[in-house]
This record gives sequence, structure tokens and C-alpha cells, in this order.
Amino acid sequence: MSESPRVAIVTGAARGIGAATAVRLAADGFAVAVVDLEEAAGKSTVEAIEAAGGRALAVGADVSDADQVAAAVDRIAAELGPPLVLVNNAGVTRDNLLFKMTESDWDVVMAVHLRGSFLMTRAAQKHMIDAKWGRIVNLSSTSALGNRGQANYAAAKAGLQGFTKTIAIELGKFGVTANSIAPGLIETEMTRATAERLGRSWDDYAAERATQIPVARVGRGEDIAHAVSFFVSEGAGFVSGQVLYVAGGPKT
Repeated sequence: MSESPRVAIVTGAARGIGAATAVRLAADGFAVAVVDLEEAAGKSTVEAIEAAGGRALAVGADVSDADQVAAAVDRIAAELGPPLVLVNNAGVTRDNLLFKMTESDWDVVMAVHLRGSFLMTRAAQKHMIDAKWGRIVNLSSTSALGNRGQANYAAAKAGLQGFTKTIAIELGKFGVTANSIAPGLIETEMTRATAERLGRSWDDYAAERATQIPVARVGRGEDIAHAVSFFVSEGAGFVSGQVLYVAGGPKT
């Protein structure tokens, strides 16, 4: 890596998988832009990175808003340097069975996951192309294979896989790779909220789910961050357009 560290953007980085990924990329030597809906929400992630000797910047942006995305990427380029790594992690859930799912439930999930990843990628790719080097990682999910009560989320996460493969084809000649990670059950505030909605304690819910996972545990944010670290590494330049299921076992 050059004297001036490469810059990575991680969206939805205030907590959960995004925070773990931001911390890991900082440890790998990247300067990290911690993007979340509210700038203040990213403060704890930035502090954790700085406490470990890294460099980070908290940026507030709604990834589904084109103007906010453009402003955020411009600010990151000006304050940290041109972003050459993008991790599209920002996400929301609005789970419901199809007959109870509202248009808003559908639109919000599509806006954040799909539109957000499109807007962030479109804004960041020009910096990668200029540098003739870039890494894009999109967070999909095992739900892309279908999951009861998640028609919106499953469709968005499956869509991200197609998006990933297409940008891998389009951007490869510029030294830019694009890959997708599909996590299984990971302990986050979002999955804890799912357990709560089902009237279950997290410990009971996780223990039950772990019985169906070959490695016999639920995942941690660090498990996903490790996979991101590989995809954005110098050595992964011949790996592109792939979907990696990080779920403690095979998914078909």
C-alpha cells in the first residue's frame, strides 16, 4: 500500500456488520469513511478506529438520495482522499407476509438496498476508474434464496447479486472488482429485533437457529468483515463477480 492510505467507504457503518467491517478495514490500513443516515451515529465507530491508531471520518447521508450521496462522496474525496473501496452494507427490514406487506414496506427496502447501492457505486466508481484500481463489495443475504415474510428483502438481496455480476463485467477492464457477500444469521441489533418481534429472547432464538447451522453457532460481524477484507485485498484482483455465502455451512 502507498504511503497515503487507500480510502474505503462503508455504508451503514454505525453498528453491526458495517461497524465491524469499518474497524477491520482500518486495521488493514485503510482510511475509512463511516457512512450512516446520521453523522452522529457513526461517532462510536470512528472513535474505535482512532483509538486503535487508524483514520476515519463519520459522514451522514441517506444512500437512497442521489444529492446526498454525491455530496457525501465528494466530501470523502476532499477530506480523506479518493475512495477506492466501497462496501455497500446499509440496509433496513420491513418484514411482513405478502398479503400484509404495504407499498411503503416494499419501496423503503428497495430504496435503501438497491437504489442506495446503485447510487453509491455510480458516485464512487469514477475515483476507482481514475486510479485504475478499485474494490466494490455488496452485502446480499441468504434471504436472497427466499425467506418467509421477506418478499421485499429477498428480492432486494437477490437483485444485488445481479447488480454485482453486471458491474464486475463493466468495470473489470479498469482494474475494479465487484463481489457480493451473503451472510447467514449474524448477531446484530437487526436480528435481535427480529427475535424480539417473534417474542423470543435472543439467546433462545440463537441457540435454536444454531442447531441448523453446520458450524453450530450464529455468525458475528467479524465473520463478515473478514470476508470483506479478503475481497478488497490486493491479492484478490482476479476474483470478481462472485457471491460468497458466509453462513456457517452450504447454501443452495
